[in-house]
Amino acid sequence: MNWEYESPRKAYGNTLIELGREREDIVVMDADLSTSTKTAMFGKEFPDRFFNVGLQEQNMMGIAAGLARSGKTVFASSFAVFATGRAYDQIRQSIAYPRLNVKIVATHGGVTVGEDGASHQMIEDVGLMTGLPNMRVIVPVDSNEVRSVIRFVASEDGPFYVRLTRTALPNLTDGEFEFGKGRVMRDGSDITIIAMGIEVSYSLLAAELLKKEGIDARVINMSTVKPIDRDIIIKAARETAGIITVEDHNIYNGLGSRVAEVLAEHQPARMRRHGMHDEFGRSGRWDILLEHYGLDDKGIAKVVSGFYKEVSK
Repeated sequence: MNWEYESPRKAYGNTLIELGREREDIVVMDADLSTSTKTAMFGKEFPDRFFNVGLQEQNMMGIAAGLARSGKTVFASSFAVFATGRAYDQIRQSIAYPRLNVKIVATHGGVTVGEDGASHQMIEDVGLMTGLPNMRVIVPVDSNEVRSVIRFVASEDGPFYVRLTRTALPNLTDGEFEFGKGRVMRDGSDITIIAMGIEVSYSLLAAELLKKEGIDARVINMSTVKPIDRDIIIKAARETAGIITVEDHNIYNGLGSRVAEVLAEHQPARMRRHGMHDEFGRSGRWDILLEHYGLDDKGIAKVVSGFYKEVSK
C-alpha cells in the first residue's frame, strides 16, 4: 500500500509546542531522554516550563503530581519501560489515586524498540496502566491520531497514559479521534482482527493476504484500550465467526485480555490473542523482530487463517 510514514514522537513534540503557545499552564517533564522522546523540542521554545530531572523517573512522577496540584497540566515522558515500570508506585500513589492532571506519554513501547533488547522492550505497560483505577489508556495508530490524542488529553482533567513507538508509522487516518471508540479500518464478514498501534497497519496488510485465500477480514483500530469500546466488540462478535487480537505487547493483560473480558461478560465468542506469547523480546532490527514473533503481515495472516479454519468448521 502507498502509505506515507511519519514519526509519532515528532508529532508529539510538535503538538506540545502548539499547546505551549496556546496555554501557559502546559508544563513538560522528562527523565534524561528528551532528545529521544522529542520533548526537547518543547524545552527549546519554553525553557521555563520544561524540566529534565535526569535519571529519576520516580521523582519525575512525584514532581509532576505536585505541579498538577498547583494547577498545571503536566506531560511527563520517558521510554515506556522506565515511565511505567520504574515509576509504577509513584504513578499509583501520587497520580492515579488522587486523580491528578498528569499525562504520561511514553515512547519506545513494545519489541519495536529493536536493538536495545529485552531490557528496554516494554511489553507489560498497557497491562500495568489499564489496571490502575482512574487511569485512561490510549495507543494511537499513527502520527495524525497522535496530534489529536495529545490535544484531547490536554483538554481533559485527570491522568492518562499514551503509548508511542520508536518507529515511524504509516498515516492511516485523517487524525479524527473519538475517545473510547474503536474504528473499523476495513470491513469484513468472515473474521475480525482487533489491533492497536503499529499492528493495525500490519493487520490491514494481512487482510489483503487473507483476501487471496477467500477470507474476508474486518480490521478494527482500538486506540482507546481503557475504557474499551464494548459496542464495537460485541457487534463484531455477532457478525463474524470469531475475533483475533493483535498487539506488540504481552498477550497476558494486554489488549487481548481487555477484549476477552468484554466477550466473556457480554457476548461469548471464539477468540484468539496474538502478540508476545509470554516471553521477553530479544535484540534485533525491529522489522526482523516482528517477523520472528509473527507480528508482521505474513505472520498475522498465518495465525488468522488457521484460526478461521477452526471456527468456520
